Amino acid sequence: MNLTTLRYGVESGVATLTLDRPQSRNAVNRAMCDDIVAAIGAARADTEVKLVLVRATGPVFCAGADLKERKGMSADEIRARRLAAFAAYGAIESLPMPAVAVVHGPAVGSGCEIAACCDFVVATPNATFATPEALWGTVGATQRLPRILGKRLAKDMMFTGRKLTAEEARAAGLVTRIVAAGDVDQVVADIAKIVVAAPPAAMRQAKSCIDQSVELDPRGALALEIAAMEENIARDTWRAGMSEFGKEKP
Repeated sequence: MNLTTLRYGVESGVATLTLDRPQSRNAVNRAMCDDIVAAIGAARADTEVKLVLVRATGPVFCAGADLKERKGMSADEIRARRLAAFAAYGAIESLPMPAVAVVHGPAVGSGCEIAACCDFVVATPNATFATPEALWGTVGATQRLPRILGKRLAKDMMFTGRKLTAEEARAAGLVTRIVAAGDVDQVVADIAKIVVAAPPAAMRQAKSCIDQSVELDPRGALALEIAAMEENIARDTWRAGMSEFGKEKP
């Protein structure tokens, strides 16, 4: 891959995608949209990858869309650029294996979208979250955050530019863990160790069932889990996992 806006690497079953435009506060431009799709495609196709981490260089996780890029764009060019962003977000969200965002600073607009596309978010105390698109005269970040935060808090952020602190984001359900900056690498490594050691098929089944079940009524959600259970039994790989139950983890 010829990536120009991010770094991608795989080690010990973990793929790490690092937003790497620190000079532009990791603002998302068209090239980054395409790079995200390419990197996520590589992770999806790699049978060794069991976990995807999304991180960023510099003090800012992501400052949002690169508005400088849009100056002089035609309507068709802006439309294509927005659709490219949707493709990037969708690529992350549809990963079959777990994906974790590690947010260490401001996540604005597209940064919030990227974090929300992941299965959960580990943040440092310096992380903040904002979606001021409407104040900038555009539309965005209206789909995932209302489902995660609730529509009233999402509207407060959108209409007023309110920034959530890491603690507020945790209370609202966007962030699951707040970790001191000096400890975040170790905590992420511990999470990765657990996920990579787990049976990958079961991890993928669990993710798929949770993601689909929240869109279904209780009866449909139960049917989905029963179908996954039947697949799990037929595959007969669960026995190996059960044999490890109760043993001390390394």
